[in-house]
Amino acid sequence: MTREIKVQGTTAAGYEAVRDAFTALLAAEKPDHAAQLSAYVQGKHVVDLWVGPDTGPETLFGVYSSTKGAAYLVIALLVQDGVLDLDQKVAHYWPEFAAEGKADITLRELLSHRAGIVGADSGFTPEEVADDRAVAARLAGQRPYWRPGTAFGYHALAIGALAGEVVLRATGQTLHELYEERVRAPLGLDLYLGLPEELEPRFRSVLPMIPTPAEQAALDAQPPQPGTLASIAFNRNGAHPTDLEAFPNSRLVRAKGPASAGGVGSARGLAGMYAAAVTGLDGREPLLKPDTVAEFGQIHSHGFDLVARARKSFGVGFQNVAEAWYPFLGAGSIGHKGVGGSQAFADPRSGLAYGYTRRRFPFPAGPVPEDEPLVRAIHTATVSR
Repeated sequence: MTREIKVQGTTAAGYEAVRDAFTALLAAEKPDHAAQLSAYVQGKHVVDLWVGPDTGPETLFGVYSSTKGAAYLVIALLVQDGVLDLDQKVAHYWPEFAAEGKADITLRELLSHRAGIVGADSGFTPEEVADDRAVAARLAGQRPYWRPGTAFGYHALAIGALAGEVVLRATGQTLHELYEERVRAPLGLDLYLGLPEELEPRFRSVLPMIPTPAEQAALDAQPPQPGTLASIAFNRNGAHPTDLEAFPNSRLVRAKGPASAGGVGSARGLAGMYAAAVTGLDGREPLLKPDTVAEFGQIHSHGFDLVARARKSFGVGFQNVAEAWYPFLGAGSIGHKGVGGSQAFADPRSGLAYGYTRRRFPFPAGPVPEDEPLVRAIHTATVSR
């Protein structure tokens, strides 16, 4: 028996196939599946779809590492303003960072995941991992796990805190404050680095993964290894290992909004942020100049990621989504995925900005099966216009 699938929302003329693709993919999901899909082209909203119980276009989900896109946008704005210099040493802004052989690490190396400071030897408490200032204070005294600049590895739960401390030292304001003042509030975006308590009723908790027997066997075959770089980077190495599935379900995490993975938002908010950054939103000028987008989208780290133990590609902070996953996108596309299945990016060549969220934690964590067909359907519709 085929269950009824109720996709809600709208698509612009020429994007009808996106709804069809979204509907077809839902056939493989459980009845309680909840997700949002949104896209802008040249700042105009062309796809706005959602599905699932207790889910609407303004429902807010934990977006995990898609949060990093907001952090990198603030950095890009400050570089564009001349407040930060990518080739300046981090210790110039933050003297304590120079400890344990880190004096010569540049901001560019840090943001491109080449600094080797993926975590702390003894891990972080739940209170610390939710607090970027606490993480930064610990990492200032941490020795790098590889010689900076010689390799790269994903600074999963550290990069937002490290970048945020540089921002604070250079400007006197937190990254969160600047994001709110310069990006979120002026544009009315539903993407928060620190969710106000009055918006809590719109938040939906992450639902746990429900693996098939084969998927569970695969998980059981790869138990956590506390001493590895991956465990250190994802804070699984100490006395209080982080439970990624439950991470956004903590009110402390949502309230503080750690810039590596603590953001809360909707697909509209994710796509809208990238549209505002690269093409301009609803007739406004873009936040970033083309030269800034090009520099941050230029590949800086490519090849074997020491943390992920897989092939990865990063620009200045942003993931290079065209090289990593979607070769049909334009060169220099910037974005980021989240381990819970969210994703957002901008393709400056086609003018496409994309946002996707889902509620249930996926298998495998990170990239989800629906990504490629949804991105391809929207891109095909965009370049066919």
